[in-house]
Amino acid sequence: MKKFFLFFISSFLFSSSTLFASPASSDSIIIKKISDEILVSGECYKNLEHLCKKIGSRLSGSEGAEKAVAWTNELMKNYGFDKVYLQEVMVPHWVRGEKEIGKVINVADGTETEVAICALGGSVATDKKGLRAEVIEVKDFDELKKLGKEKIQGKIVFYNYPFDVTKIMPFEMYGQAAKYRTTGAMEAAKYGAVASVTRSMTNYITKIPNTGAMRYNDSITKIPACAISTQDAEWLSANLKKGGKTIFFLRMNCQTLPDVKSYNVIGELTGTQFPDEIITIGGHLDSWDLAEGAHDDGAGVMQSVEVLRSLKKIGYKPKRTLRAVMFMNEENGLRGGDEYARQAELKKENHIFAMESDAGGFTPRGFTMSMSDDKKAKIKNWQSYFQPFGAWDFTKSGSGSDIGPLSKQGTPLMGFSPDNQRYFIIHHTALDTFEQVNKRELEMGAIVMTMMVYLVSENGL
Repeated sequence: MKKFFLFFISSFLFSSSTLFASPASSDSIIIKKISDEILVSGECYKNLEHLCKKIGSRLSGSEGAEKAVAWTNELMKNYGFDKVYLQEVMVPHWVRGEKEIGKVINVADGTETEVAICALGGSVATDKKGLRAEVIEVKDFDELKKLGKEKIQGKIVFYNYPFDVTKIMPFEMYGQAAKYRTTGAMEAAKYGAVASVTRSMTNYITKIPNTGAMRYNDSITKIPACAISTQDAEWLSANLKKGGKTIFFLRMNCQTLPDVKSYNVIGELTGTQFPDEIITIGGHLDSWDLAEGAHDDGAGVMQSVEVLRSLKKIGYKPKRTLRAVMFMNEENGLRGGDEYARQAELKKENHIFAMESDAGGFTPRGFTMSMSDDKKAKIKNWQSYFQPFGAWDFTKSGSGSDIGPLSKQGTPLMGFSPDNQRYFIIHHTALDTFEQVNKRELEMGAIVMTMMVYLVSENGL
């Protein structure tokens, strides 16, 4: 074992010295400067602390979102970026209201048990006195349809669809389950349900519920929708299987107010050779209201600022224009991403590449790509630069929600892909706080993102 360890260390040191010291590679020299700057003098962790602790939750339309816009605008100006400006966008303004209450009542003995719930973003409220109805469990939409209006009418539908833990990648589990949160209320209302309760979107069994966006169809009755913690979902399901009538009491005071003017916050370093070729790197500035939005997506926006800050600090002059974008309203509307793409099209901007960080500030594992095979092949030629930093996986497709609208203009898209096995224990919950982010992991992510932006700036696609 000791011999193997020594062999591993010597091999790693050899590969690292090859990467960082080869006189033939000017890229290696710049990458070493990027790495040293961020690891020794990086500011993304300090900036994230300010965003989380001094500003806090930043749901679009809120005071926190407004403060975050003003602060990130000043932050990038203070860094001396070539251009810093605001891009106006109208965003939804949904508020949670007073504490939600969920109770399960056993009709046979009259016992009441409080359960942990939270309103889904965009939900309508219950009556001020609350809503009380029999609860019926379904696993999926097929079971809902099979029960039909006869058995659903007047009841509260409880979607108990657990994450498929046999999936290796957590986002695969999430992708399968999220439809019950997003459209569950709308589907239940078709059969006369009076509310919907959805199992929280996590593969962990916890007492903490997680929120997230849901949507309605104006042609279908809008019913209240909430999430229930996975621990209480397990308990409720077991109770229902015992038989007998079970009542669910729900009280929520949320409401949707008129749209509010907000902004995407944009900083630029102007290209020296091809200023009209734009490279965008970004994350979303808004967050859910339950916590500080540290991993989702404070990490991503502060890493994006760090890309430009570190390149400027080491004296790098980009060949192409680099643009850091703090998108507004990813969580419950995607208005910022849509407006950014709309403005790009109106101005006939040439976006040659866009990358998003919105999967948490964890250890780098690689990048996802949505682009042509020839562009993927060019990027994969740079893989050896990233492997010492743990970013080895360039195999998966995907990018990010905010940069997604740029795909219609043919922009090659990329997503920063960290190790997200822990992501869904904090995603959209009260646990998404600054304390959950590791400084070293956050900085390593910022390094590989900066490396990628640098390589595309130098070489194009």
